Amino acid sequence: MGLLLLLGLAPAGGAAAAAGARKQIVHHVFFWLKNPASQADAEKLITGLRTLRAIPQIRELRIGVPAATEQRSVVESSYQVSELMVFDSVEDQRRYQEHPIHKAFVAACEGLWDRVVVYDSVDV
Repeated sequence: MGLLLLLGLAPAGGAAAAAGARKQIVHHVFFWLKNPASQADAEKLITGLRTLRAIPQIRELRIGVPAATEQRSVVESSYQVSELMVFDSVEDQRRYQEHPIHKAFVAACEGLWDRVVVYDSVDV
């Protein structure tokens, strides 16, 4: 059953029910740059996003760019940079939003983006 839990395929009840009590928050943000062809602007944004790793409430942080996967009607790849974070709770996500490092990131980088879309979800 250990491998099943690791893969998120555990049967209902027992350890799975206990694990389900902890509902992590996934915070996924997509950035469209004002200058989408500017590699320098993308790198500046990525550098800024990396500073967020110092915020203790973040359990996981991934920074990415669109993958060269098959283009299909359901695939959105017009953004330039994305970040995905995992938090242990809604409260931790709120504390991240108010953290001075996050506020400094926004102040330093908000002039780079034209559009930002955020998807927040909770484990089920």
